[in-house]
Amino acid sequence: MLDTLRTAAGTWVAKALLLMLVVSFAVWGISGQLAGGIGGNAVVTAGGTSVSANEFRLAYDRQLSVLSQQIGQRITREQATAFGIEQQVLSQMVAGAVLDEQARKMGLGLSKDKLADLTRQDPAFQGPGGEFDRQQFNYVLQQAGMQPNDYLTSRGKVAIRQQIVEAVSDGMKAPDAFLRAVALYRGEDRTVDYLPLPKSLVEPVEEPSADVLAKWFEENKKSYAAPEYRKISYVKLEPEDIADTSAITDEQITADYETNKAKFSTPETRTIEQIVFKSPEAATAARGSIDAGSTFEDLVKAEGKTEADVLLGTFAKDKVPDNAVAEAAFKMQANEVSSVIQGAFGPVLIRVTNIKPEVVRPLAEVKEEIRNELALVEANRVLLDVHDSYEDARAAGSSLRESAGNLKLKVVTVDAIDRAALRPDGSVVNDLPSSQNLLAGAFETEANVENPALNVGSNGFVFYEVEGITPARDRTLDEVREKVVADWKTAEIQSRLAAKAAELEKRLKEGAAFETLAAEIKSEKQTKRGLKREADDADFGKPGVATVFGVPQGGTGLFSSPQDDAQILFKVTEVFEPASAGPDSVDEEQRNAFSSGLADDLLDQLVARLQSEYTVTVDQAAVQRALAF
Repeated sequence: MLDTLRTAAGTWVAKALLLMLVVSFAVWGISGQLAGGIGGNAVVTAGGTSVSANEFRLAYDRQLSVLSQQIGQRITREQATAFGIEQQVLSQMVAGAVLDEQARKMGLGLSKDKLADLTRQDPAFQGPGGEFDRQQFNYVLQQAGMQPNDYLTSRGKVAIRQQIVEAVSDGMKAPDAFLRAVALYRGEDRTVDYLPLPKSLVEPVEEPSADVLAKWFEENKKSYAAPEYRKISYVKLEPEDIADTSAITDEQITADYETNKAKFSTPETRTIEQIVFKSPEAATAARGSIDAGSTFEDLVKAEGKTEADVLLGTFAKDKVPDNAVAEAAFKMQANEVSSVIQGAFGPVLIRVTNIKPEVVRPLAEVKEEIRNELALVEANRVLLDVHDSYEDARAAGSSLRESAGNLKLKVVTVDAIDRAALRPDGSVVNDLPSSQNLLAGAFETEANVENPALNVGSNGFVFYEVEGITPARDRTLDEVREKVVADWKTAEIQSRLAAKAAELEKRLKEGAAFETLAAEIKSEKQTKRGLKREADDADFGKPGVATVFGVPQGGTGLFSSPQDDAQILFKVTEVFEPASAGPDSVDEEQRNAFSSGLADDLLDQLVARLQSEYTVTVDQAAVQRALAF
């Protein structure tokens, strides 16, 4: 209901995104108009306000479109039912209708000037300069499938509803007493004495008797059942599966190498140092001092710079930031100082300190790499032809193996696999193409039936058949005895440890000293101070911390360690309230969230009250007619 009321109150003004515009119109802007459309029946009526079947269907389709965009695929009618879209839209339209009816009863209205002003202020309709743009207005409405009059009508209704909502919830703030309680609750910390009770306290566990094991097995028989297994054969068709390197000639390889030689080349790079001078005269004087015997390092010091300051970097020619510097640098010898260059940032002198020449991988080195690439290119070109040839062969009556063999495609067979991609021995079949889709399809089809190809990768296919089905069954104890014994021991250890822990906690509650209990199990009491309610403590974990804060000072309890290798017995010895627990100790974002929540509760109550005050009816037959259209 929160989203419902917020949308009803004014998302038109707040949201510039077209998507929000579409949703707002679909769900809220259309309620409260005259009944009409499909079948001429009102889907929703609230007092004297009604929503037509046409309006409901428009809202439903818009909601469907938004959800389809969110999950990246078109939602079917059946999926929409599963998502509850029909009920969501009905709920939203009922809320909008009762607000409209209340506005009608109160005689609320909106002037044309105010409506025009609200439209001008809508960010969705503003041009680059931030002003209302008529062309943008028409474009946005066209994309949303609206007429201008439809928008203005619904925009006016939203503004009128907003008058009601603002009267109820505007200015709502969480009370200081509530915020103090929150601060006390969140800021409290505790001191806890605790004692880990490891599994070793009850280990080792003896071997179960035959009767005990048989009873355990019968009680947990379903856990050891063998799932349904299927024998699957498949053919993967991707470019690499049909690439024929033997068909690529040496002439093709040589031609490709010459055409794409840059791909096999590492360009020459040079390390460049650069000093930028304030004026051409200063640069010329510096160049003169080089001619007179000064070094580049002398110039760097004279300019008050360091070697790091003048290092431009190591670049290929086309990567040097300054074209003038690039042209000069790639004509110089190593450690040569340039003449004055008019650079992008002023006159400069440069020095090249390291030259790495271009490296071109020879044809002999890359020959097979090129051969494979050309074979893949050709395979991509003919892949759909191979796909069609396979399908034609199957249509003509050839088997999967015959069709694949004629096209030199590999058939892979998995003798037994379950829905979780496990073999009977528990190992994972981890090399299935399009694994999730292949298994889903294989367990939905029948044996020896040709199935539609599945897509794999960007342009590949998987053809598959189920060649045999092994039904699910209950295993016998002898088949799984080793696992059953191990599971029984694990459960028995947990049971005995829980009993031991409960006995120790009972004694602790009755007054036994922690130190006494610790000595009995040859351990030591431990203490944790400053434990916060929302901490994810390494020793306790979040569930353990929640248990600690679920008892008062002096209270005791038990919880499992985060590693599940021990029970932890604890006692809360101290509880400390925070030094500062005023309203201001709750950060602004949280205060706003609490205030918003209180306002939402009031709005929920308003709509509930209006629904009880005005007779609201929903015509399910009209709903079904609208959806069948």
